[in-house]
Amino acid sequence: MSWPTDSELNSIKEAVSQMTGRDIGEVRVVVSPYRICPLGAHIDHQGGTVSAMTINKGILLGFVPSGDTKVQLRSAQFEGEECFSVDEIQHPIGLANKNDASTPSPSKEKSIWGTYARGAVYALQTSEKNLEQGIVGYLSGSNGLDSSGLSSSAAVGVAYLLALENANELTVSPTENIEYDRLIENGYLGLKNGILDQSAILLSSYGCLTYMDCKTMNHELVQAPELEKPFRILLAFSGLRQALTTNPGYNLRVSECREAAKVLLTASGNSELEPTLCNVEHAVYEAHKHELEPVLARRAEHYFSENMRVIKGREAWAAGNLEEFGKLISASGLSSIENYECGAEPLIQLYKILREAPGVYGARFSGAGFRGCCVAFVDAEKAEAAATYVKDEYEKAQPEFAKNLNGGKPVLICEAGDAARVLL
Repeated sequence: MSWPTDSELNSIKEAVSQMTGRDIGEVRVVVSPYRICPLGAHIDHQGGTVSAMTINKGILLGFVPSGDTKVQLRSAQFEGEECFSVDEIQHPIGLANKNDASTPSPSKEKSIWGTYARGAVYALQTSEKNLEQGIVGYLSGSNGLDSSGLSSSAAVGVAYLLALENANELTVSPTENIEYDRLIENGYLGLKNGILDQSAILLSSYGCLTYMDCKTMNHELVQAPELEKPFRILLAFSGLRQALTTNPGYNLRVSECREAAKVLLTASGNSELEPTLCNVEHAVYEAHKHELEPVLARRAEHYFSENMRVIKGREAWAAGNLEEFGKLISASGLSSIENYECGAEPLIQLYKILREAPGVYGARFSGAGFRGCCVAFVDAEKAEAAATYVKDEYEKAQPEFAKNLNGGKPVLICEAGDAARVLL
């Protein structure tokens, strides 16, 4: 595996050693990768079927058990220090903000790294996990990838969960941690997103496509046959940044999907079922979709067509057919624009540029589509040429956004990664 490097691990361990005075050999490191979702865009919150894999970039959290209840955290990216105790009762951010103006707000990008630590304690407290010991930790994200649509927030949440569980000698399964990270995002922060992000981070395996039914939580690791041509993953950044918790677009679209489900279930005599689109049979959708108002019709069309793309994508991946896999990814991107109606103009332009780049099999938005980056699968031999093409064309299309991109690296070439883990 190309990440983390020995140099990165040593840097994190040295930072913790300096904070604590402890020997570098005592420092443990959580490796929590970022994820991409080739297919299954925007349907996890409706119980749809999704696909995902991690990349060789992400969050590193060096830590040692504190020896008491204290949590002390610093970040490589942001100034300041987060300090609190694991025996403090944590309350959801919405409730806390109403009662205490000093509570950190997740809408502030610079404080979110610490907010998620409190959220992890909230999730473990809510799940009646006994926390007797805090951590002293140092958090670092891969350069240029913060808040870029790669689920950096879920990676941070998972990192804190794994560190706290390790420090308290708790045995927790990946499936349980998927639920705990959902509690951070849904219960503590008030987001309405699904379980795709944390599932990918916790369940993925190098060389495999993670295929998951978000309704049943059943998952499968699909191994591709040995490919004639190796692939790489391009991450192309738009320069557009917006945190989910301050953009109403994400939660609004979740509500629209639920409203579409409610109309379809009522029309078919199944109004007692929870109004999520996974509870609507495809035949029911076909029979009653004409009853949906235009906006709701587009949301439902995206859900059902994307579910089908995921199924076909699994077959293409298992057969080693990257050309077909890529076509489905690009079709997913188009549906995100036309049916789910997400993506600002810079992201849409970037998506179109990627589709024309040499060696690219397919491309789409990454993350919620309201900010960040696009992801593409590309022939490994043409990855450098594709990255140069995208950089040059995007600078022409969006010169102002391009000026501020990623420390001079608007396009990164990545490889597939592995699941989150603790290195002792």
